[in-house]
Amino acid sequence: MREIISIHIGQAGCQIGEACWELYCLEHGLDENGCLTDPLSNIIGEDSINTFYNELSNGQYVPRAVFMDLEPSVIDKVRKGHYSNMYNPSQLISGKEDASNNYARGHYTVGRLLIDTVMDETRRIVEQCNCLQGFLIFHSFGGGTGSGFTSLFLTKLMVDYLKKDKVECGIYPSSRISTAMVEPYNTIHTAQASMDYATCSLLFDNEAVYNICQYNLDIERPSYIHLNKLISQIVSSTTASIRFGGQLNIDLNELQTNLVPFPLIHYPISSYAPIESRVRHTGTHLSNDLTLECFQKNNQMIECDPLTGRYMACCLLYRGDILPNDITRSIEHIKELNSIKFVEWCPTGFKVGINSQPPVFPPGGDMAKIDRSVCLLANNTAITSPWNRINEKFDRMFAKRAFVHWYIGEGMEEGEFIEARDNLETLVKEYIEAGGMKDGDGGLFDDVDEY
Repeated sequence: MREIISIHIGQAGCQIGEACWELYCLEHGLDENGCLTDPLSNIIGEDSINTFYNELSNGQYVPRAVFMDLEPSVIDKVRKGHYSNMYNPSQLISGKEDASNNYARGHYTVGRLLIDTVMDETRRIVEQCNCLQGFLIFHSFGGGTGSGFTSLFLTKLMVDYLKKDKVECGIYPSSRISTAMVEPYNTIHTAQASMDYATCSLLFDNEAVYNICQYNLDIERPSYIHLNKLISQIVSSTTASIRFGGQLNIDLNELQTNLVPFPLIHYPISSYAPIESRVRHTGTHLSNDLTLECFQKNNQMIECDPLTGRYMACCLLYRGDILPNDITRSIEHIKELNSIKFVEWCPTGFKVGINSQPPVFPPGGDMAKIDRSVCLLANNTAITSPWNRINEKFDRMFAKRAFVHWYIGEGMEEGEFIEARDNLETLVKEYIEAGGMKDGDGGLFDDVDEY
Protein backbone atom coordinates (compact mmCIF):
# COMPACT_ATOMS: atom_id res chain seq x y z
CA MET A 1 0.00 0.00 0.00
CA ARG A 2 1.35 3.41 -1.01
CA GLU A 3 0.02 6.74 0.17
CA ILE A 4 -0.75 9.79 -1.93
CA ILE A 5 -1.17 13.32 -0.55
CA SER A 6 -3.47 15.77 -2.34
CA ILE A 7 -2.70 19.51 -2.28
CA HIS A 8 -5.52 21.85 -3.33
CA ILE A 9 -4.39 25.40 -4.08
CA GLY A 10 -6.53 28.43 -4.89
CA GLN A 11 -10.20 28.66 -5.75
CA ALA A 12 -10.08 26.18 -8.65
CA GLY A 13 -7.95 23.66 -6.77
CA CYS A 14 -10.18 23.73 -3.68
CA GLN A 15 -13.43 23.44 -5.63
CA ILE A 16 -12.11 20.50 -7.64
CA GLY A 17 -10.92 19.02 -4.36
CA GLU A 18 -14.43 19.11 -2.90
CA ALA A 19 -15.77 17.19 -5.91
CA CYS A 20 -12.93 14.66 -5.77
CA TRP A 21 -13.27 13.89 -2.06
CA GLU A 22 -17.03 13.51 -2.39
CA LEU A 23 -16.41 10.91 -5.10
CA TYR A 24 -13.69 9.14 -3.10
CA CYS A 25 -16.04 8.84 -0.11
CA LEU A 26 -18.73 7.24 -2.27
CA GLU A 27 -16.22 4.84 -3.81
CA HIS A 28 -14.86 3.73 -0.44
CA GLY A 29 -18.21 3.67 1.34
CA LEU A 30 -17.60 6.60 3.70
CA ASP A 31 -20.19 9.02 5.03
CA GLU A 32 -19.83 12.78 5.47
CA ASN A 33 -17.99 12.24 8.79
CA GLY A 34 -15.38 9.93 7.28
CA CYS A 35 -16.85 6.78 8.86
CA LEU A 36 -17.64 3.56 7.00
CA THR A 37 -21.33 3.27 6.22
CA ASP A 38 -20.97 -0.52 6.38
CA PRO A 39 -17.98 -1.47 8.58
CA LEU A 40 -18.01 -5.06 7.29
CA SER A 41 -17.67 -3.94 3.67
CA ASN A 42 -14.04 -2.91 4.13
CA ILE A 43 -12.93 -6.27 5.52
CA ILE A 44 -11.70 -7.63 2.21
CA GLY A 45 -8.08 -8.41 3.05
CA GLU A 46 -6.68 -5.12 1.81
CA ASP A 47 -6.14 -1.63 3.18
CA SER A 48 -6.26 0.33 -0.08
CA ILE A 49 -8.50 2.94 1.54
CA ASN A 50 -5.40 4.18 3.38
CA THR A 51 -3.92 5.36 0.08
CA PHE A 52 -5.95 8.56 0.34
CA TYR A 53 -7.11 8.40 3.96
CA ASN A 54 -5.47 8.22 7.38
CA GLU A 55 -7.39 6.06 9.84
CA LEU A 56 -7.76 7.43 13.38
CA SER A 57 -8.06 5.37 16.54
CA ASN A 58 -11.84 5.97 16.66
CA GLY A 59 -12.33 4.45 13.21
CA GLN A 60 -12.70 7.77 11.39
CA TYR A 61 -10.89 8.28 8.08
CA VAL A 62 -9.30 11.68 7.49
CA PRO A 63 -8.22 12.71 3.97
CA ARG A 64 -4.51 13.02 3.29
CA ALA A 65 -5.06 16.50 1.87
CA VAL A 66 -4.28 20.17 2.35
CA PHE A 67 -6.66 22.91 1.18
CA MET A 68 -5.23 26.42 0.94
CA ASP A 69 -6.16 29.79 -0.50
CA LEU A 70 -4.80 33.24 0.11
CA GLU A 71 -8.28 34.61 0.85
CA PRO A 72 -10.76 33.01 3.28
CA SER A 73 -14.07 32.72 1.38
CA VAL A 74 -13.32 29.51 -0.57
CA ILE A 75 -11.85 27.72 2.45
CA ASP A 76 -14.80 28.88 4.59
CA LYS A 77 -17.13 27.06 2.21
CA VAL A 78 -15.12 23.87 2.72
CA ARG A 79 -15.24 24.40 6.49
CA LYS A 80 -19.04 24.69 6.35
CA GLY A 81 -19.63 22.15 3.57
CA HIS A 82 -21.34 18.78 3.68
CA TYR A 83 -18.05 16.96 4.39
CA SER A 84 -16.62 19.53 6.81
CA ASN A 85 -16.49 17.08 9.74
CA MET A 86 -14.26 14.76 7.76
CA TYR A 87 -11.32 17.17 7.54
CA ASN A 88 -8.78 18.00 10.19
CA PRO A 89 -9.16 21.78 10.80
CA SER A 90 -5.40 22.26 10.47
CA GLN A 91 -5.63 21.01 6.86
CA LEU A 92 -7.79 23.97 5.84
CA ILE A 93 -5.47 26.97 5.51
CA SER A 94 -6.46 30.48 4.41
CA GLY A 95 -4.96 33.96 4.46
CA LYS A 96 -6.49 37.41 4.75
CA GLU A 97 -6.01 38.86 1.26
CA ASP A 98 -6.03 37.28 -2.19
CA ALA A 99 -3.45 37.38 -4.96
CA SER A 100 -5.62 39.59 -7.22
CA ASN A 101 -4.89 37.43 -10.29
CA ASN A 102 -1.25 38.42 -9.90
CA TYR A 103 1.41 35.68 -10.08
CA ALA A 104 3.91 37.91 -8.26
CA ARG A 105 1.60 38.38 -5.25
CA GLY A 106 1.08 34.64 -4.94
CA HIS A 107 4.79 33.89 -5.31
CA TYR A 108 6.74 36.79 -3.83
CA THR A 109 4.65 38.78 -1.36
CA VAL A 110 1.31 37.50 -0.01
CA GLY A 111 2.07 33.85 -0.75
CA ARG A 112 5.29 33.84 1.28
CA LEU A 113 3.30 34.62 4.43
CA LEU A 114 1.56 31.22 4.21
CA ILE A 115 4.14 28.95 2.60
CA ASP A 116 5.68 27.84 5.92
CA THR A 117 2.25 26.96 7.34
CA VAL A 118 1.38 24.89 4.26
CA MET A 119 4.75 23.13 4.25
CA ASP A 120 4.50 22.33 7.99
CA GLU A 121 1.06 20.78 7.49
CA THR A 122 2.33 18.83 4.48
CA ARG A 123 5.24 17.45 6.53
CA ARG A 124 2.85 16.45 9.31
CA ILE A 125 0.77 14.39 6.87
CA VAL A 126 3.92 12.88 5.33
CA GLU A 127 5.04 11.71 8.76
CA GLN A 128 1.82 9.71 9.06
CA CYS A 129 2.62 7.77 5.89
CA ASN A 130 4.38 4.42 5.81
CA CYS A 131 5.34 4.49 2.13
CA LEU A 132 4.64 7.83 0.47
CA GLN A 133 4.44 7.56 -3.31
CA GLY A 134 3.83 11.16 -4.24
CA PHE A 135 1.66 14.24 -4.40
CA LEU A 136 -1.39 15.26 -6.43
CA ILE A 137 -1.43 19.05 -6.84
CA PHE A 138 -4.66 20.75 -7.96
CA HIS A 139 -4.54 24.36 -9.14
CA SER A 140 -5.25 26.74 -12.00
CA PHE A 141 -2.60 28.08 -14.35
CA GLY A 142 -4.28 31.46 -14.87
CA GLY A 143 -5.16 32.50 -11.31
CA GLY A 144 -2.94 34.45 -8.95
CA THR A 145 -2.83 31.92 -6.11
CA GLY A 146 -3.07 28.93 -8.45
CA SER A 147 -0.07 30.10 -10.44
CA GLY A 148 2.14 32.06 -8.04
CA PHE A 149 1.71 30.08 -4.84
CA THR A 150 1.81 26.74 -6.69
CA SER A 151 5.18 27.67 -8.21
CA LEU A 152 6.49 28.60 -4.77
CA PHE A 153 5.09 25.41 -3.23
CA LEU A 154 6.59 23.19 -5.96
CA THR A 155 9.98 24.79 -5.37
CA LYS A 156 9.82 24.00 -1.65
CA LEU A 157 8.42 20.52 -2.30
CA MET A 158 11.28 19.72 -4.65
CA VAL A 159 13.81 20.52 -1.93
CA ASP A 160 12.18 18.30 0.71
CA TYR A 161 10.85 15.46 -1.46
CA LEU A 162 13.07 15.34 -4.50
CA LYS A 163 12.36 11.75 -5.60
CA LYS A 164 8.62 11.64 -4.91
CA ASP A 165 6.13 11.83 -7.77
CA LYS A 166 4.49 15.22 -8.24
CA VAL A 167 1.45 14.99 -10.50
CA GLU A 168 -0.36 18.20 -11.43
CA CYS A 169 -4.05 18.53 -12.22
CA GLY A 170 -4.20 22.03 -13.66
CA ILE A 171 -6.95 24.20 -15.11
CA TYR A 172 -5.53 25.65 -18.32
CA PRO A 173 -6.82 28.92 -19.84
CA SER A 174 -9.50 28.45 -22.50
CA SER A 175 -8.89 29.41 -26.09
CA ARG A 176 -11.83 31.85 -26.41
CA ILE A 177 -13.09 32.45 -22.86
CA SER A 178 -10.95 34.27 -20.30
CA THR A 179 -11.62 35.01 -16.64
CA ALA A 180 -8.70 37.47 -16.34
CA MET A 181 -6.77 39.67 -18.75
CA VAL A 182 -3.42 38.61 -17.32
CA GLU A 183 -3.95 34.84 -17.70
CA PRO A 184 -1.16 34.56 -20.33
CA TYR A 185 1.37 36.09 -17.92
CA ASN A 186 0.35 33.87 -15.00
CA THR A 187 0.26 30.75 -17.17
CA ILE A 188 3.70 31.21 -18.66
CA HIS A 189 5.28 31.93 -15.28
CA THR A 190 3.75 28.89 -13.57
CA ALA A 191 4.53 26.72 -16.62
CA GLN A 192 8.20 27.23 -15.84
CA ALA A 193 7.82 25.63 -12.39
CA SER A 194 5.60 22.95 -13.90
CA MET A 195 8.30 22.00 -16.40
CA ASP A 196 11.06 21.96 -13.80
CA TYR A 197 9.40 20.30 -10.83
CA ALA A 198 6.30 18.33 -11.85
CA THR A 199 6.77 14.78 -13.12
CA CYS A 200 3.44 14.69 -14.96
CA SER A 201 0.74 17.30 -15.62
CA LEU A 202 -2.89 16.70 -16.56
CA LEU A 203 -4.38 19.81 -18.15
CA PHE A 204 -8.09 20.61 -18.13
CA ASP A 205 -9.60 23.36 -20.25
CA ASN A 206 -12.78 24.87 -18.75
CA GLU A 207 -14.17 25.54 -22.21
CA ALA A 208 -13.60 21.97 -23.42
CA VAL A 209 -15.12 20.49 -20.26
CA TYR A 210 -18.01 22.99 -20.51
CA ASN A 211 -18.78 21.84 -24.06
CA ILE A 212 -18.75 18.19 -22.95
CA CYS A 213 -21.24 18.98 -20.19
CA GLN A 214 -23.43 20.92 -22.58
CA TYR A 215 -23.48 18.58 -25.57
CA ASN A 216 -22.81 15.14 -24.06
CA LEU A 217 -24.66 15.54 -20.77
CA ASP A 218 -27.45 17.83 -22.05
CA ILE A 219 -26.84 20.48 -19.37
CA GLU A 220 -28.13 23.75 -20.76
CA ARG A 221 -25.98 25.99 -18.57
CA PRO A 222 -23.20 24.02 -16.88
CA SER A 223 -21.74 25.46 -13.69
CA TYR A 224 -18.36 24.89 -12.11
CA ILE A 225 -19.98 22.17 -10.01
CA HIS A 226 -20.80 20.18 -13.17
CA LEU A 227 -17.32 20.74 -14.58
CA ASN A 228 -15.59 19.70 -11.37
CA LYS A 229 -17.60 16.49 -11.07
CA LEU A 230 -16.51 15.48 -14.56
CA ILE A 231 -12.86 16.31 -13.81
CA SER A 232 -13.08 14.25 -10.60
CA GLN A 233 -13.94 11.17 -12.69
CA ILE A 234 -10.64 11.54 -14.57
CA VAL A 235 -8.68 11.87 -11.33
CA SER A 236 -10.52 8.91 -9.80
CA SER A 237 -9.82 6.68 -12.81
CA THR A 238 -6.14 7.66 -12.75
CA THR A 239 -5.76 6.60 -9.12
CA ALA A 240 -8.25 3.67 -9.05
CA SER A 241 -5.54 1.07 -9.66
CA ILE A 242 -3.73 2.19 -6.52
CA ARG A 243 -6.86 2.18 -4.36
CA PHE A 244 -8.64 -0.98 -5.54
CA GLY A 245 -7.70 -4.48 -6.59
CA GLY A 246 -7.82 -5.39 -10.27
CA GLN A 247 -6.59 -7.69 -13.00
CA LEU A 248 -3.81 -5.37 -14.19
CA ASN A 249 -3.08 -2.60 -11.72
CA ILE A 250 -0.55 0.20 -12.23
CA ASP A 251 0.65 2.86 -9.83
CA LEU A 252 1.57 6.48 -10.51
CA ASN A 253 5.25 5.71 -10.99
CA GLU A 254 4.57 2.95 -13.50
CA LEU A 255 2.08 5.14 -15.35
CA GLN A 256 4.59 7.97 -15.74
CA THR A 257 7.41 5.63 -16.76
CA ASN A 258 5.37 4.54 -19.77
CA LEU A 259 3.76 7.89 -20.50
CA VAL A 260 6.62 10.40 -20.23
CA PRO A 261 9.39 9.64 -22.78
CA PHE A 262 11.47 12.74 -21.93
CA PRO A 263 11.44 14.84 -18.74
CA LEU A 264 9.98 18.00 -20.31
CA ILE A 265 7.35 16.14 -22.33
CA HIS A 266 5.00 15.33 -19.47
CA TYR A 267 1.70 16.90 -20.56
CA PRO A 268 -0.66 14.09 -21.65
CA ILE A 269 -4.08 14.80 -23.15
CA SER A 270 -6.84 13.26 -21.03
CA SER A 271 -10.21 11.97 -22.22
CA TYR A 272 -12.98 9.83 -20.77
CA ALA A 273 -15.68 7.52 -22.10
CA PRO A 274 -18.54 7.02 -22.02
CA ILE A 275 -19.81 10.51 -21.23
CA GLU A 276 -23.56 10.43 -21.66
CA SER A 277 -26.59 11.73 -19.83
CA ARG A 278 -29.13 9.55 -18.09
CA VAL A 279 -31.58 10.25 -20.93
CA ARG A 280 -29.15 9.09 -23.63
CA HIS A 281 -27.92 6.04 -21.73
CA THR A 282 -28.28 2.98 -23.96
CA GLY A 283 -26.88 0.24 -21.71
CA THR A 284 -23.55 -1.57 -21.52
CA HIS A 285 -20.82 -0.35 -23.89
CA LEU A 286 -18.43 -2.68 -25.69
CA SER A 287 -14.74 -2.15 -24.98
CA ASN A 288 -14.09 -1.46 -28.67
CA ASP A 289 -16.64 1.36 -28.70
CA LEU A 290 -15.27 2.83 -25.47
CA THR A 291 -11.70 2.85 -26.76
CA LEU A 292 -12.71 4.56 -30.01
CA GLU A 293 -14.70 7.19 -28.11
CA CYS A 294 -11.64 8.13 -26.08
CA PHE A 295 -9.76 9.07 -29.24
CA GLN A 296 -12.53 11.45 -30.34
CA LYS A 297 -11.88 15.16 -29.96
CA ASN A 298 -15.24 15.84 -28.29
CA ASN A 299 -14.29 13.59 -25.35
CA GLN A 300 -11.06 15.46 -24.58
CA MET A 301 -10.56 17.65 -21.54
CA ILE A 302 -8.45 20.23 -23.37
CA GLU A 303 -9.03 22.03 -26.66
CA CYS A 304 -6.70 20.66 -29.36
CA ASP A 305 -6.96 18.27 -32.30
CA PRO A 306 -4.94 15.07 -31.67
CA LEU A 307 -5.40 13.93 -35.28
CA THR A 308 -3.09 16.73 -36.46
CA GLY A 309 -0.30 15.55 -34.14
CA ARG A 310 1.46 12.29 -33.46
CA TYR A 311 1.06 10.01 -30.47
CA MET A 312 4.14 9.12 -28.46
CA ALA A 313 2.44 7.05 -25.76
CA CYS A 314 -1.10 6.12 -24.72
CA CYS A 315 -2.27 4.87 -21.36
CA LEU A 316 -5.72 3.26 -21.29
CA LEU A 317 -7.20 2.85 -17.81
CA TYR A 318 -10.24 0.57 -17.88
CA ARG A 319 -12.71 0.13 -15.04
CA GLY A 320 -15.36 -2.56 -14.66
CA ASP A 321 -15.85 -6.06 -16.05
CA ILE A 322 -13.71 -5.83 -19.17
CA LEU A 323 -11.80 -8.81 -20.59
CA PRO A 324 -8.13 -8.40 -21.60
CA ASN A 325 -8.81 -10.09 -24.94
CA ASP A 326 -11.41 -7.46 -25.81
CA ILE A 327 -8.95 -4.71 -24.98
CA THR A 328 -6.27 -6.31 -27.17
CA ARG A 329 -8.65 -6.38 -30.13
CA SER A 330 -9.64 -2.76 -29.50
CA ILE A 331 -6.02 -1.61 -29.50
CA GLU A 332 -5.27 -3.55 -32.69
CA HIS A 333 -8.22 -1.81 -34.32
CA ILE A 334 -6.93 1.60 -33.20
CA LYS A 335 -3.49 0.89 -34.68
CA GLU A 336 -5.06 0.08 -38.04
CA LEU A 337 -6.74 3.50 -38.32
CA ASN A 338 -4.88 5.81 -40.68
CA SER A 339 -6.10 8.92 -38.87
CA ILE A 340 -4.26 8.01 -35.63
CA LYS A 341 -0.52 8.39 -36.16
CA PHE A 342 2.30 7.31 -33.87
CA VAL A 343 5.92 8.42 -33.86
CA GLU A 344 8.31 6.07 -35.60
CA TRP A 345 10.53 5.50 -32.57
CA CYS A 346 7.73 4.05 -30.38
CA PRO A 347 6.12 1.14 -32.26
CA THR A 348 4.04 -0.23 -29.35
CA GLY A 349 2.74 2.98 -27.83
CA PHE A 350 0.12 1.53 -25.44
CA LYS A 351 0.05 0.95 -21.70
CA VAL A 352 -3.06 -0.72 -20.27
CA GLY A 353 -4.51 -0.79 -16.77
CA ILE A 354 -7.55 -2.88 -15.85
CA ASN A 355 -9.37 -2.33 -12.58
CA SER A 356 -12.35 -4.40 -11.52
CA GLN A 357 -13.93 -1.61 -9.46
CA PRO A 358 -16.72 -0.05 -11.59
CA PRO A 359 -17.06 3.73 -11.74
CA VAL A 360 -19.21 5.44 -9.10
CA PHE A 361 -21.31 8.55 -9.67
CA PRO A 362 -22.67 10.94 -7.01
CA PRO A 363 -26.44 10.77 -6.48
CA GLY A 364 -28.43 13.38 -8.36
CA GLY A 365 -25.65 13.85 -10.90
CA ASP A 366 -26.09 14.27 -14.64
CA MET A 367 -23.94 11.38 -15.85
CA ALA A 368 -25.60 8.03 -16.50
CA LYS A 369 -24.63 5.19 -14.17
CA ILE A 370 -22.44 2.78 -16.13
CA ASP A 371 -20.71 -0.47 -15.24
CA ARG A 372 -17.55 0.06 -17.31
CA SER A 373 -15.49 3.04 -18.43
CA VAL A 374 -12.09 3.97 -19.78
CA CYS A 375 -9.81 6.95 -19.21
CA LEU A 376 -7.19 7.78 -21.84
CA LEU A 377 -3.98 9.65 -21.06
CA ALA A 378 -2.21 10.27 -24.36
CA ASN A 379 1.10 12.03 -24.92
CA ASN A 380 0.51 13.74 -28.25
CA THR A 381 2.40 16.51 -30.01
CA ALA A 382 -0.93 18.31 -30.52
CA ILE A 383 -0.67 19.61 -26.95
CA THR A 384 1.63 22.30 -28.36
CA SER A 385 -1.44 23.97 -29.85
CA PRO A 386 -2.66 25.30 -26.46
CA TRP A 387 0.89 26.31 -25.55
CA ASN A 388 1.26 28.22 -28.83
CA ARG A 389 -2.06 29.97 -28.22
CA ILE A 390 -0.91 31.24 -24.84
CA ASN A 391 2.49 32.22 -26.30
CA GLU A 392 0.81 34.36 -28.94
CA LYS A 393 -1.40 36.12 -26.39
CA PHE A 394 1.63 36.70 -24.17
CA ASP A 395 3.64 38.18 -27.04
CA ARG A 396 0.90 40.64 -27.99
CA MET A 397 0.60 42.01 -24.46
CA PHE A 398 4.27 41.93 -23.55
CA ALA A 399 5.23 43.79 -26.75
CA LYS A 400 3.35 46.77 -25.24
CA ARG A 401 4.46 45.90 -21.70
CA ALA A 402 0.77 45.88 -20.78
CA PHE A 403 0.02 45.14 -17.08
CA VAL A 404 3.71 44.40 -16.44
CA HIS A 405 4.01 47.18 -13.84
CA TRP A 406 1.68 45.27 -11.50
CA TYR A 407 4.13 42.39 -11.43
CA ILE A 408 7.22 44.56 -11.09
CA GLY A 409 5.57 46.37 -8.19
CA GLU A 410 5.36 43.06 -6.32
CA GLY A 411 9.04 42.26 -6.65
CA MET A 412 9.43 40.71 -10.12
CA GLU A 413 11.85 41.78 -12.82
CA GLU A 414 11.12 42.23 -16.50
CA GLY A 415 13.80 39.69 -17.35
CA GLU A 416 11.74 36.96 -15.67
CA PHE A 417 9.04 37.42 -18.30
CA ILE A 418 11.52 36.93 -21.13
CA GLU A 419 13.13 33.92 -19.45
CA ALA A 420 9.76 32.22 -18.83
CA ARG A 421 8.69 32.83 -22.43
CA ASP A 422 11.93 31.35 -23.75
CA ASN A 423 11.54 28.27 -21.57
CA LEU A 424 8.04 27.65 -22.89
CA GLU A 425 9.33 27.97 -26.43
CA THR A 426 11.89 25.29 -25.54
CA LEU A 427 9.04 23.01 -24.43
CA VAL A 428 7.27 23.45 -27.77
CA LYS A 429 10.49 22.67 -29.66
CA GLU A 430 11.01 19.54 -27.55
CA TYR A 431 7.60 18.27 -28.64
CA ILE A 432 8.36 19.10 -32.27
CA GLU A 433 11.64 17.18 -32.19
CA ALA A 434 10.17 14.23 -30.31
CA GLY A 435 7.32 13.95 -32.80
CA GLY A 436 9.65 14.15 -35.78
CA MET A 437 7.66 17.10 -37.17
CA LYS A 438 8.66 20.43 -38.61
CA ASP A 439 7.35 23.91 -37.86
CA GLY A 440 4.05 24.36 -39.64
CA ASP A 441 3.09 20.67 -39.87
CA GLY A 442 -0.64 20.33 -39.35
CA GLY A 443 -0.92 24.03 -38.54
CA LEU A 444 0.21 23.41 -34.97
CA PHE A 445 3.72 24.78 -34.91
CA ASP A 446 3.45 27.99 -36.90
CA ASP A 447 5.87 30.61 -35.67
CA VAL A 448 4.42 33.45 -33.61
CA ASP A 449 5.58 37.04 -33.68
CA GLU A 450 8.68 37.75 -31.66
CA TYR A 451 8.22 39.77 -28.53
